[in-house]
Amino acid sequence: MGEISILDLQNLRHLIGGYATTYSKMTDYASQTEDPEVKKLFQDAADSAMKNKQELMKFL
Repeated sequence: MGEISILDLQNLRHLIGGYATTYSKMTDYASQTEDPEVKKLFQDAADSAMKNKQELMKFL
């Protein structure tokens, strides 16, 4: 892969931070609910956010 521009680096940082925040929030929400279906929904969203974050980290 070629060099990454400053703008692309800033965009990656922003996206990675957003996914990290989403992961934290969804994990927190999942821990607060007692409904198994809602818990799974939040946990699935957290897992997806972490996967997306890890994929983006490969560009760094």
